[in-house]
Amino acid sequence: MVEINRKRTFSLTEARDLLPLIYRMTEDSSREVRALLNRIDAFSDKTHPTVVGIEAEINSVIDRWQIKIEKLGADPKGLWMADFDNGEGYYCWKFPENEINHWHGYQDGFSGRIVIE
Repeated sequence: MVEINRKRTFSLTEARDLLPLIYRMTEDSSREVRALLNRIDAFSDKTHPTVVGIEAEINSVIDRWQIKIEKLGADPKGLWMADFDNGEGYYCWKFPENEINHWHGYQDGFSGRIVIE
């Protein structure tokens, strides 16, 4: 059973075991955002009130995704990225990667990630 709403540290196995759920949540949220962006593209006037409403919907989808990631104990980083604290740094993942194969230190970001040996 997954603990909810608790900052935690993950073993690599625990992070990898959680990834299928996070992947599905991320895939669903990103698909929803893409559909909303397509609706915006239909407007030539990007200041139209409907566009503003759609942008608010996009922000809401992203916020909900971030909250779900946090509830699972991971840290949402950037758009469709999650870090899993391992006690010495983070295992890191970015959609649509199928596996967690990288880590980085606490002071390093995504650009400083290193392949897990």
